[in-house]
Amino acid sequence: MQLREYIKTRQHRNVRKRLPDDLFAPEFSRLGLCPEERMTRRFEYMTSHETPVILPGELITMSRTLANIPDCFTASEWEEIRRDHFVHELGYGSNVCIDWQGVLERGLLDYRRSADGYGRRMIDALLDLCRRYSAAARAAGRDDIADVLDRVPAYPATTFREALQSFRAVHFALWLEGNYHNTCGRFDKYASKYLERDIAEGRLDRASALELTEDFFLSFNKDSDLYPGVQQGDNGQSMMLGGTDGNGRPVFGMLSELCLEAAGANMMTDPKINIRVSSETPDDVYLKGSRLTVAGLGFPQYSNDDVVIPGLIKAGYSPADAADYTVAACWEFIIPKYGEDICNIGALSFPKAVNDAIRRPGADAGFETLMKAVKLEIRAQADGICDGIRNIFFVPSPFRRLFLEPRYRNFGIHGTGIATAADSLAAINELVFRSRELTLAELTEAVDTDFEGKNALLNRLRTGMPKMGQDNDAVDKIAGELLDAFSSSLRGKVNCFGGCFRAGTGTAMFYLSHADALPASPDGRRRGEPFGTNFSPSLFARIPGPFSVISSFTKHDLTDTVNGGPLTLEFAASSFGDEESLCKLAMLVREFVRSRGHQLQLNAVSSERLRDAQKHPELYPYLIVRIWGWSAYFVELDRRYQDHVIARQEYSV
Repeated sequence: MQLREYIKTRQHRNVRKRLPDDLFAPEFSRLGLCPEERMTRRFEYMTSHETPVILPGELITMSRTLANIPDCFTASEWEEIRRDHFVHELGYGSNVCIDWQGVLERGLLDYRRSADGYGRRMIDALLDLCRRYSAAARAAGRDDIADVLDRVPAYPATTFREALQSFRAVHFALWLEGNYHNTCGRFDKYASKYLERDIAEGRLDRASALELTEDFFLSFNKDSDLYPGVQQGDNGQSMMLGGTDGNGRPVFGMLSELCLEAAGANMMTDPKINIRVSSETPDDVYLKGSRLTVAGLGFPQYSNDDVVIPGLIKAGYSPADAADYTVAACWEFIIPKYGEDICNIGALSFPKAVNDAIRRPGADAGFETLMKAVKLEIRAQADGICDGIRNIFFVPSPFRRLFLEPRYRNFGIHGTGIATAADSLAAINELVFRSRELTLAELTEAVDTDFEGKNALLNRLRTGMPKMGQDNDAVDKIAGELLDAFSSSLRGKVNCFGGCFRAGTGTAMFYLSHADALPASPDGRRRGEPFGTNFSPSLFARIPGPFSVISSFTKHDLTDTVNGGPLTLEFAASSFGDEESLCKLAMLVREFVRSRGHQLQLNAVSSERLRDAQKHPELYPYLIVRIWGWSAYFVELDRRYQDHVIARQEYSV
């Protein structure tokens, strides 16, 4: 496809220009404008100064030509805001899923009728940009594009192509307003009817529908390098497929299949595909998903309805809303239209709790005493995180709020280093309390000196002690106790919006920063070595195979850690040489789901190829890997993230 190569080779970026970073804030500050007025004026400027560009052969249009969005507030204003408020990340909206079904079914002019003045101005500004795009398309001889833009997003979509273009325009506008990690929600659930109608009425066949879907998926990659994130690729463009509709019927169908095929054809990082599955999911779905994994995209990520939905109900979500869940930027569970949760507002370190507990007076009295100390440290961390989040400030989003009716404003807390903590406690129990080969003080001293001069002890801790992932009941039981302590420490807490705090098993980037903040660990982790990402074994643990990992990480009831965080497994790409290996991978995913795991993400990698890419990045511009909850081009990552992927154990099927 001509457009695919045009975008992959980044020719579309040649028309971009950069705006002065101080274009808005000083003037807005001088005028004393309120935040809503600032956001609206900036949006009006941005839309009016975007240059309509029709890319070669594209069917779904709109591309950023302004390379940056200057801030609405000066540095001194942000400093003043932070003195009196908790500011999450950039201070702008992120990680929610708007009412995409409503956008397609109603059209923006219908929303305009009930919008406030700011919302009306923003709708008008976007529709004016769409009119200019329509005129540019006609001037370029692309009446097909112009005809679509003359209808959407102003009016309800009536065809599949109109639905895709309407989504693109509104999604484009969400980013242009300054929101980020704008997730796509349950795409096949709300868009399938347009495809099915076109097929039934003869406007499309399967081949032309796939072409449209591929083109639509390319639109996510046009501007993704401009979207903010911890690393390039961390842009939150996550799409959920599958699950059930409001009547309990399976959603996975033709459009779901087309989405998987389109992602495989494009071989680009966006959108990040997620699939909702359950014990009732047909094997064919796992096979289709596994083809993407084997292709090396780092997705799909699987979410298990059998665990997630009951967990959300336990957390206070209505059964109907829980059944309609999707994911935010990475894995956190949110509700389309009704959720305005801040699902990544903090992170707790399990290894820090262990590190602090072993230094408590009396911690050497016995393993039960030590475990009580660890649980007290977990609670202390949780209390500190929750107590520190008060008087939150977010820059208002007049455009985004048109499509939200918030019912849920809960907070999500990540839990990092579960394997490091559980493995450390298992080693302490064995060496200090069972065999009494060491005192707790002696082991703590070895930790503090990074095991200097204690190579025999270090080797034994790294390779001779039980580890999570080895299907060892003792260490897995410790991990379950830690998770229970985490979730119970948040239970009953009420945030400043009246919502709850949700415990999770994801790490985000904290598998590096939390590890950096600690000395070595009693499991044999050296100072400076990172934790495993998300819900996964330690990097140096010797694991028999993927099924032992699944057994270890699915023994515990995960409905109380409902903020999400996937078990993450890497497979040697060389192990997928035939259809039989693909089927084995699909059956592994099925086993995970039937074992009541909550989330799973898989990588097909070659450490040899990754190391060569570090040496010769110019040879591997499109090599994709999974990081913590998103896929990225390997050569665009910082070295530490690259090294972490290489260090993860590669399994075979």
